[in-house]
Amino acid sequence: MKVYLVGGAVRDQLLGYPVKERDWVVVGSTPLELLEKGYQQVGRDFPVFLHPQTHEEYALARTERKMAPGYYGFSCDFNPEVTLENDLKRRDLTINAMALDENGQLIDPFHGQDDLDAKILRHVSTAFVEDPVRVLRVARFAARYHHLGFKLADETRALMYAMVKRGELAHLVPERVWQELHQSLQESNPEIFITTLRACGALQVVFQELDVLFGIPNPRRYHPEVDSGIHTLMTLAAAVKRSPSPILRFAALVHDLGKAGTPMSQWPHHIGHEEKGVLIIKKLCQRLRIPREFSQLAVLVSQYHLIIHRLFELRAHTIVTVFEKVDAFRRPELFESLLIVCEADSKGKMQGEAVDYKAADSWRDLLRECNKIKPNQLIASGITGEGIKLRMHELRIAAVKSFIKQWKTHEI
Repeated sequence: MKVYLVGGAVRDQLLGYPVKERDWVVVGSTPLELLEKGYQQVGRDFPVFLHPQTHEEYALARTERKMAPGYYGFSCDFNPEVTLENDLKRRDLTINAMALDENGQLIDPFHGQDDLDAKILRHVSTAFVEDPVRVLRVARFAARYHHLGFKLADETRALMYAMVKRGELAHLVPERVWQELHQSLQESNPEIFITTLRACGALQVVFQELDVLFGIPNPRRYHPEVDSGIHTLMTLAAAVKRSPSPILRFAALVHDLGKAGTPMSQWPHHIGHEEKGVLIIKKLCQRLRIPREFSQLAVLVSQYHLIIHRLFELRAHTIVTVFEKVDAFRRPELFESLLIVCEADSKGKMQGEAVDYKAADSWRDLLRECNKIKPNQLIASGITGEGIKLRMHELRIAAVKSFIKQWKTHEI
C-alpha cells in the first residue's frame, strides 16, 4: 500500500498558493484493508475514505469506463493492480494530474509542471470528453488563473466545442451546473467563466438566459459598450472589486436578464425590463435549484436597480415607499447589498469607474435620517396599531423632504 498527495494540493503548492484541502490516492490496497486500519468509508459509487485522525479524503486508485451519457454514466475499477499513472490519466487537466510521494518527490507523467510554467490549461487525454462537467470545470479554472495569464490549449478548447456539439452537456444535472457557477463566482475573474463557456457554445446550453443578452443593444448615451452581454460581464467585474460575496456577484450577473424580453422593434431601449427580469430570474433559480438567498437579492436588484439609479429624480413619498418595499428598515444589510450591486451596475461600462456614483451614499444618508424616527415616541403619545405605521410613514416622508432641501442648498 502506497499513499500519494494528488490534485489541487500539488498544483497549488507548485504555484505558491495556500493549500486549503488535501486529497490522497491509495495504490495497492482494498476497501477492507483501509477499514481495518480505521478509515471511514463515505463514497458509494467508488470507495472514498476519511483518515481516522486528519479526516482528509483518501481514495483508492481507480480507472473509469464510460457506460452511458452524462456525469453518472461511468463504471469504476479500483482493484489493487490500478497504478498511480492509471489514476492520474483519468483526471481533467495536466496541472491537476500530478502527485507527490511520501518523500515529497513529484510524479508528473503528463507534464503538468511544464504546463504550469507555460500557463496552459490542457486536457490529460481524450477521456476528457467522457465527462460533461469538465467543460464547466475548465471554465472555472480559466476564471481562477486568468490573472496569472493562463490560457486554454487550442486542442482543449476544440474538445470542449465538440462535446457541446455532440449534446453531452444536455446530460448535466442542475446541481452540478450550479455548483460550478457558484464556485466560479468566488474566483478572481468570474467573468472569464462566462466568456470561456460562450466561446465553446456551452453558455447557450447551461445558461441560455445570459447567452441571449449578447448582441442586444443599449442606448450608447448610457452604455458606451452598447452590448447588453458585455455590459453584464463588466458589471460582474465591477461587483468583484466591491465584494467577495458570491450572492452579490450573482445578482450583478443576472441584473439585466429582462432585456432579453424586449422586442427588437423597441431596441435599443428596454422599457420595463426590470419586471421582466424578475420572472426570468425566478425561473432560472428554480431550474438550477439556486438557494433562496441568491434569488432574493437577484430579484430585488432586477426590480429596483433603475429606481435606485434615479434617486435624484424621485419625490420623498416615492423614496420612503422604496425603503418600505425593499424592507430596508428591518433588513438594512439586504438594502446595502442592493446598493453595492447597483453601484457595480453603474460602474460596469466603458470608463464607468471614473464616474462618481452619488446615489448609493445618498440612499444611505436618507435611510439614516429615516431611522432616527423611533416608534417608541409615537406609542408614548398614545398612537396604537395601524396608526403607528401610518404616522411613521408620514414622519419619514417629512424627514426625507427636509434632507432633500439640504441637497438642493448644497447643489448635490
